[in-house]
Amino acid sequence: MEVLKFNSKGVLVEYVQTLLNTLGFSNLNIDGIFGSKTKEAVINFQRNFWLTPDGIIGKNTWNKLLLYAYIVPTNIHYGYNILSINLDGFKQKFPFLDIGNIGYSSLGRTIPYIRFGKGKKQVFYSASIHANEWITSVLLMKYIENLSFAYENNNTIFDYRARFLYDNISLYIVPMVNPDGVDLVVGNIEKYLPNIFNNAKILSDNYPNIPFPDGWKANINGIDLNLQFPALWDEAKEIKYSQGYTKPGPRDFVGKSPLIAVESINLYNFTISKNFSLILAYHTQGRVIYWRFSDFLPANSYYIGTQFQNVSGYALEDTPKNSANAGYKDWFIKSYNRPGYTIEAGYGTNPLPISQFDEIYSTNVGILTLGMVL
Repeated sequence: MEVLKFNSKGVLVEYVQTLLNTLGFSNLNIDGIFGSKTKEAVINFQRNFWLTPDGIIGKNTWNKLLLYAYIVPTNIHYGYNILSINLDGFKQKFPFLDIGNIGYSSLGRTIPYIRFGKGKKQVFYSASIHANEWITSVLLMKYIENLSFAYENNNTIFDYRARFLYDNISLYIVPMVNPDGVDLVVGNIEKYLPNIFNNAKILSDNYPNIPFPDGWKANINGIDLNLQFPALWDEAKEIKYSQGYTKPGPRDFVGKSPLIAVESINLYNFTISKNFSLILAYHTQGRVIYWRFSDFLPANSYYIGTQFQNVSGYALEDTPKNSANAGYKDWFIKSYNRPGYTIEAGYGTNPLPISQFDEIYSTNVGILTLGMVL
């Protein structure tokens, strides 16, 4: 783990600041800058744990801080490093979770999955297939944390007994399909892999009207992972090419053919290895639920969609033509004729501000729970 000290900056500093606040050692402004107040809070923490009070977060201090790694922060930039910390915390705190990976990203990072439950019925939720929609990773991770605490304490979540859910359903989530792209948007690539950052900037320069890196949706190679699936891919290509997305860049480039981006291939292979009765694909644009693909009408899909609408306040709509085809949800419906939904959480310009998290969580906890039982 990176040593943090006075004048350190970045997502890990944000994480330490919010963790110290959560544990009651400070009331810091979460700014990602290791200043004098952060140093003072670290010293207070170190004294509490009988550590050398030097204000430097080295191995011993990290070891104590990471006793609380299962707490998912909901007020910071959430990159792959914070996801990895939380997953390690989950392994220690919630040993009943099955945590593995579906494969590797373009930069060789593992793409983790979490399984909650042992039931025969299998459902699947994914997030952050688009890089600048990383707030959806926080949503799924916080839901799993809360669901796991409910299971551990024999409590309910959205009026359903968590142990009933665990015994009867297997919920799989992939909280960050596109870890490289997420890290580009939250600043980790620029800090730790500057050459990769510069390469992405060159691709982004092909589309000067798209802000960089905030406008980046694609994987690190400039392919939009949610336009990579064999579900009217040629039509999607025609639409996106007509819009000017004809080469790798921040968004909407479909690739030279379906399933050439390794992250999309991994998601495809993971899906066909399971028997999912329903999938939710999380995005962030418009408080809308997209429920159809082409003329496919899986049994109960409209009814389930209306229940999601009722508990969230989101509108149930058809996907706009210019955004239709070649998505993960589209391919799942086409291939399995089972309910699949794109959930567009939140509203505004991506990446949505983390200040929207509480509202996003409260409007989606019902969808996330009903997705298992309907």
